[in-house]
Amino acid sequence: MVYLLCSTKCFFMENTKPQQAGSRPEQALEDIRQMMERSSRFISLSGLSGVAAGICALGGSWVAGEMIQSYYGSYNSRGFFTGDDFSRLKIKLIGLALIIFILAFCSSFYFTWRRAKKQGVSLWGPVSKRVFWNMMVPLIAGAGFILGMLRYDEWSFVSSACLLFYGLALINASKYTVTDIRYLGYCQIILGLVNMFFIGYGLYFWAAGFGVLHILYGLIMWKKYEKEAS
Repeated sequence: MVYLLCSTKCFFMENTKPQQAGSRPEQALEDIRQMMERSSRFISLSGLSGVAAGICALGGSWVAGEMIQSYYGSYNSRGFFTGDDFSRLKIKLIGLALIIFILAFCSSFYFTWRRAKKQGVSLWGPVSKRVFWNMMVPLIAGAGFILGMLRYDEWSFVSSACLLFYGLALINASKYTVTDIRYLGYCQIILGLVNMFFIGYGLYFWAAGFGVLHILYGLIMWKKYEKEAS
């Protein structure tokens, strides 16, 4: 009887060991992969950040359109433009752009901070710093280029430059975050290049790039990385 019990125990131990041995290495490899990914890439970007930024951009585009219509409406009522009219329009549009940037940045920061907190990841660590600086270099260069054009009242390619430099910034930053962001960068660059051949429709291209594409990208990212977790 004792021999039978011992034989049965040995039989079950032999049959369960391979399964445990097979599952543990796989889990260990998955844990190592996640640790390496977290140490080399900032993966806490939230898709809702893109949605919020896109909504802010669409709202800003609508307000900018109203400002431009009012500017041309004054011409229709008086029959001429003045230098002061254009200067006021320029100041209004630059101020609006700053407000939209602040709103989009704050909303994006909030959703990314919230996701990083859930994941237990530092929002301002070595990897996130690399993402920040790799994105800021093209953005700062683009801002300088655009301000130079505005200095000489060259508005024709402002929206194109915004899209092109922003797309370059996304591609440059994608080395240290989710790779999906580079596809948004490619789309922004393509849209900016097309916009160069349709000068009078810059506001529509700007709204499509910073508004519609951001919302679509954000929804795709949320569904891919965050929906199941939430």
